[in-house]
Amino acid sequence: MSFCVLGTGSYVPPKVVTNDDLAAFLETSDEWIRERTGIRQRHVCETESTCDLAYEAAVAAMAQSGVKAEELDMILCATISGDFATPSVACVVQKRLGAICPAMDLNAACSGFLFLLDTAAGFFARGRVKKMLVIGAERISRLLDWDDRSTCVIFGDGAGAMVLGEGDGYLASQLHSKGDDDVIRTPVFEGKSPFNRREQENPYIHMKGQETFRFAVNAMTHDLKNLIAQAGFAEEKIDWVIPHQANIRIIDAAKKRLHIPPERFCVNIDRYGNTSAASIPMVVDELNRSGKLNRGDLLALCAFGGGLSSAACILRW
Repeated sequence: MSFCVLGTGSYVPPKVVTNDDLAAFLETSDEWIRERTGIRQRHVCETESTCDLAYEAAVAAMAQSGVKAEELDMILCATISGDFATPSVACVVQKRLGAICPAMDLNAACSGFLFLLDTAAGFFARGRVKKMLVIGAERISRLLDWDDRSTCVIFGDGAGAMVLGEGDGYLASQLHSKGDDDVIRTPVFEGKSPFNRREQENPYIHMKGQETFRFAVNAMTHDLKNLIAQAGFAEEKIDWVIPHQANIRIIDAAKKRLHIPPERFCVNIDRYGNTSAASIPMVVDELNRSGKLNRGDLLALCAFGGGLSSAACILRW
């Protein structure tokens, strides 16, 4: 027993920031950003919190699924940008929904939602849950150095959610971690301890672009090839590939290495940027609500990010 997807939802803050908006205070241009990332615009929080984004995505997913808050057996949220050290985003959403189930957050950076799905599968396999709400939510805008054009142009804010129920739709998965804080890291505030002697590093996302690009392309193609073979499918049998929306060049490079028609790769990075752990559930919701998904479709999901981490899974819709 694993799970099936009963409903999906997503939410982005209404504030849209275009590349031209960024060019007004950064040494950059719309052409420079689009050529290097494929991004035209992103949504950015003004007054909204990560919990706000998560809650709105959750409400949309639950409305589509027909599941009520009191039916939920667990709430999980993948995020690196929670509003508090505690309570977790999942706990705040639990209270707002009126649910009475365990709730917790998981941190695996941009791979977080796929790590979360594998965690959810374990609870279903042990018969611990019948209905579960899973969320990827990020307010990455608060973790950015807005003077650094190499990072701040890439990211956006948003949330995606799924309601899961008992079923057999989770077919195969792979999770990988390679501890490395040199390529991607986001330092925390060191605090005010009078005994602390550690130097405070700027608490923003630090990322080495070329190293990240190489890791992402290799991880994405390696994970998908191995996973699809492990599941016993030919690559051509995959109906939709839903990659983490980090950079259009990463996705294009992976297309060339896989035997999957390029039109089956789902992309919305041009409108939302990189929303970290929220990107995959946001794409799934968009694909679902567009009416393009049919029962029985095979979806290959893959992600990569800080940790370093990567993950992939196959869902039967």
